[in-house]
Amino acid sequence: MATIGLIGGMSWESTAVYYRLLNEGVRARAGGLHSADVLLHSVDFAGIAEMQAQGDWAAAGAALAESARRLERAGASCLVLCTNTMHKVADRITGATKLPFLHLADVTARAIRATPSRQPLLLATRFTMEQNFYRDRLKAFGVEPLVPQPQERDEVHRIIYEELCRGRVEATSRERYRAIVERAVREEGADGVILGCTEITLLVSQADFPVPVFDTTALHVEAALDFVGEAESVAA
Repeated sequence: MATIGLIGGMSWESTAVYYRLLNEGVRARAGGLHSADVLLHSVDFAGIAEMQAQGDWAAAGAALAESARRLERAGASCLVLCTNTMHKVADRITGATKLPFLHLADVTARAIRATPSRQPLLLATRFTMEQNFYRDRLKAFGVEPLVPQPQERDEVHRIIYEELCRGRVEATSRERYRAIVERAVREEGADGVILGCTEITLLVSQADFPVPVFDTTALHVEAALDFVGEAESVAA
């Protein structure tokens, strides 16, 4: 079995979801006692979060590039970066190893393109919602993401860092996310919603919204499982 290399810990709350979904996916596909062949390097998120807050993306990129090299030396067959925000430094990671890198924005965009949705609302950290590195990647696939209003962005970001990354799942925050999406659907014509931070899947799901939901964590896991399946087919 090909070995999936996970760069995780940002936060570990969502990395744990990756691990669970990967193993559930392998069991569903292969049956019996089969589970995922995974290597995980889980970083200390406090340091990375401080680099984010200070805008020191060079240092953050260097840290994750080293994580990628460690996974390559350990025998990983591909790299999965378990965070949307840190795809801002994806080029540092791809430049550090020769391993295939499963870019989360590409995976998400392809899933959106397989549906009628073309103008989904992007819920994510402030970095992902406001900077171009992620939205431009989606636009390259013909997807035109919307973002919440400024005050709404503040709330979405706060809930991620102050609650979800700390293991807190609050009903009031779920209702706030629902209200933000409903307003965007009603007033701006949003025709989908991207759970563009891997922690958001802990808070809301398709059942919470009247438009299609694109859960980036689940989509990323499926892409990793597909990579493993294709690699094994080639090897056979």
